[in-house]
Amino acid sequence: MTSAPPPTTPTQEAAMRTEALDAVALEKLLSAAIAAPSVHNSQPWRFRLRPETSTLEVHAAPERGLPATDPRGRALHISVGAAVFNLRTAARRLGWAPRVRLLPDSAEPDLLAAVDLDEPALVDLPGTAELYDAIWRRHTVRTPFADTPLPPVLLDELARAARTEGALLVLPDRTERDRLLHLTAEAERRNTTDPDRSAESRTWVRPRTGPAPYGIPAAALGPQDTAGRLPMRDFSALHPAEHQQPAAFEPDPCIAVLTTTGDSPEDWLTAGLALEHVLLLATVHGVRASLLHQAMEWPYLRTEARDTHRGPGHVQLLIRLGYGPEGAPTPRLPLAVVVDNPDGEPVGG
Repeated sequence: MTSAPPPTTPTQEAAMRTEALDAVALEKLLSAAIAAPSVHNSQPWRFRLRPETSTLEVHAAPERGLPATDPRGRALHISVGAAVFNLRTAARRLGWAPRVRLLPDSAEPDLLAAVDLDEPALVDLPGTAELYDAIWRRHTVRTPFADTPLPPVLLDELARAARTEGALLVLPDRTERDRLLHLTAEAERRNTTDPDRSAESRTWVRPRTGPAPYGIPAAALGPQDTAGRLPMRDFSALHPAEHQQPAAFEPDPCIAVLTTTGDSPEDWLTAGLALEHVLLLATVHGVRASLLHQAMEWPYLRTEARDTHRGPGHVQLLIRLGYGPEGAPTPRLPLAVVVDNPDGEPVGG
């Protein structure tokens, strides 16, 4: 008589659910990572697998930075943090218990994060599958939203998501919201009249024909608000004949403020993790988002954006939330361009 096989332990069961870190799994992980949002869709990241330690390194790609708009690299770090969140979510979906280390080696300043994939997950974290599926449906929306308020319970859930990543998401009252929008409008005016920043913005807008795998396609740009209430970014990069006609935006916009306690590179990465968690969770609930980053690009205006009644936190982003169309996807660089061999050379090089 054949005896029954011994029961598997939770660790063994987890290992059975985990995909091997082979080429197929690596492509799934990195495809999720590069779907993250980035400033001007610059995609300022590079990835490197260390097979001996089952570690995926995430490096900055300064050649795709914005020296005029983002001289300190703050927005670059936020962009990379968003990619790290997607990478971590995909790893959990594939059965790992990923360990994220931010700025793991001070001797390599461009090494912004390392994700260790050497342990299987013992349990499935609730919501992981939904967040993973939302990665492919999340798009920045630059068009008007419906005049429909978001449920308070959902706003609380988004705030909790930011807290789990070490950041704060606050909903200002109308007076504070209007003050922040006024600062954003002033920043937008400066951006469009500053020759260096305006020229830099133009380089990231792609024509309607012959789309490049980075930057923002002209078709993905949105209109301006007829009432002037919402200062949407005007890249001032298109021929006037191609500009969209102004449109009526929601009269009572929902603006959330993402803040961190500190303002170091690690805090910027943390802001990126929190941002993407909020954006994906919003997508799960059918909520769209666009980012109002203009005031963050001018040091004085960014300082003014602080709400002194809430303490000394540092504002990283304003997020406009609402119900509307899904939005148009933006292109992504091929994996061969953003993945390096262990010696640091591009895979496709």
